[in-house]
Amino acid sequence: MVFIDSNDIFTQFKLRSKVKDLEKQREFYLERKEKIKADREELMSNYELLEKFARERYMMKRKTEDLYVVVEE
Repeated sequence: MVFIDSNDIFTQFKLRSKVKDLEKQREFYLERKEKIKADREELMSNYELLEKFARERYMMKRKTEDLYVVVEE
């Protein structure tokens, strides 16, 4: 059990460490998912915020407007 088979102490330690890392990642992504859900609800309930988001993120514009992109160097 200590050094002979594939379930030795070193392998168990590595696997346990990997499980802990994956659990931390899972918690991070679950929290991120909840934040995204809340942001989505806020966007869908507020038209002005949705318009602002579309303009900033996807560079959308009205027919009567011109759009200029300023690149900072």
